[in-house]
Amino acid sequence: MTAPAGPAASPVPTGEMPRVRLSRSRRNSELALLLMAMALVMAYSATVEANLFDTVTADFWVPTALLTALFLGLHLVIRFLAPYADPVLVPAVALLNGLGVAFLRRIDLAKADPEERPDFPIFAGIGGTQLTWTLIAIVLAAGLLFIIRDHRSVSRYAYTLGLAGIVLVMIPAVLPRAYSEINGAKLWILIGGFSIQPGEFAKLALLVFFAYYLVRKREVLSLASRRFLGIDFPRGRDLGPVLVVWVISVLVLIFEKDLGTSLLYFGMFVVTLYVATERVSWLIIGLVLFFGGAFLAYFLGGAFPNSPFANFYVRAEIWLNPFEDPYEKGYQLVQGLLGLGTGGLFGTGPGGGQPLKVPEVQNDFIFAGIGEEIGLFGLSALLVIYLLIVERGLRAAIAVRDSFGKLLAGGLAFTLGLQVFVIVGGISGLIPLTGQTTPFLSAGGSSLMANWLLIAFLLRVSDAARRPVTGVSPRPDNRPAGVPEQLHGAPTEVIRP
Repeated sequence: MTAPAGPAASPVPTGEMPRVRLSRSRRNSELALLLMAMALVMAYSATVEANLFDTVTADFWVPTALLTALFLGLHLVIRFLAPYADPVLVPAVALLNGLGVAFLRRIDLAKADPEERPDFPIFAGIGGTQLTWTLIAIVLAAGLLFIIRDHRSVSRYAYTLGLAGIVLVMIPAVLPRAYSEINGAKLWILIGGFSIQPGEFAKLALLVFFAYYLVRKREVLSLASRRFLGIDFPRGRDLGPVLVVWVISVLVLIFEKDLGTSLLYFGMFVVTLYVATERVSWLIIGLVLFFGGAFLAYFLGGAFPNSPFANFYVRAEIWLNPFEDPYEKGYQLVQGLLGLGTGGLFGTGPGGGQPLKVPEVQNDFIFAGIGEEIGLFGLSALLVIYLLIVERGLRAAIAVRDSFGKLLAGGLAFTLGLQVFVIVGGISGLIPLTGQTTPFLSAGGSSLMANWLLIAFLLRVSDAARRPVTGVSPRPDNRPAGVPEQLHGAPTEVIRP
């Protein structure tokens, strides 16, 4: 017998063409924004030469063109390896990176002999070195996108990365001062003319471990013991992880003599813990522990001048009253504040200021040097760009479907924002000075490479968050006969009467 003929099942729309168009649209938007960012960097470079030379040289565009080629190469990698990634992240970071290279070259030109400035080599000085580090950082970011096709695969090595992060943090602390200390902070590994800041890479490794650990333990850490003033506080026996990280951050403060790094490690753990548990009490406990440890370090540093806390005490005293000794201890902070004040609202113009009066303007105080020339409005625009990067990272954390990706992206975005707050707060006098660099702006290969790797992680998570779910029909009516409806690709079936 032959079954009666029935209506042929209509083909299931796969949605492949709309998804392709969507990914291409995002990448085209990224390309347009990237070219716009590089046009701003080129205009900045031309203005610098116009103010320094009273003319614009014929090859002023070459450094910006090299940067554009590097970022276009990364754009092509993203187009093939992460087609659904956030289209705003790379252009925003490229603008910051490009302005950093242009400003560092501006410092090189100011230091050079006036007769040699028009012919100053492109790869010479700190600007040329930063251009080289940008090439290496872009290659590393592209390599990470090529190797890690799924951010969840990193969780397999969480404990190994956590141990590696702790080792990287502690290496400068155990090295002799001659091989680890710059400007009173032991954050480096110095071998001959080569230097690296391992803590920049440690933050990435530790964040992977924190995200994995908190995904596994968040139910226990979410349990409440007592309610006080409307806030549920955790059980005493669950405070162990926070206390361990607090002790590590205090040890960093003691042996590496740097408040910024200590705040960065402890802050990113506490905030990731808050995101995992949604308990405000963890933020309160974290703030109490950190400020209590900082106050204790300040008290011991003042009481015992030869103790490991002495450096922190000196930095705190400079912060409290920088004009008490404006030509010695407070000279750097005072010159930075004067530079910001001289810039006013609109600045002196690119190339029109005197950033060389600020010590270490290429590193810790680059924000003050740039601020003198672009003014308050220009600095506000830079801060908005940083805020945009953090916001896009948090958006990826909200949209991604797995808990590990949410905690990882949220922690990465917050860490970048916290680092900007720490360095800008130190320059403006809001908090004591730290040894942190301004992400993507300051000279330094370690910071640039680590932060581009951070952006690569965010791109990978955002690609997973924005990628359409495969294997799920847009509507139940489009399912072939006999195929049950599924919830977001999960094995759960919806039974309809």
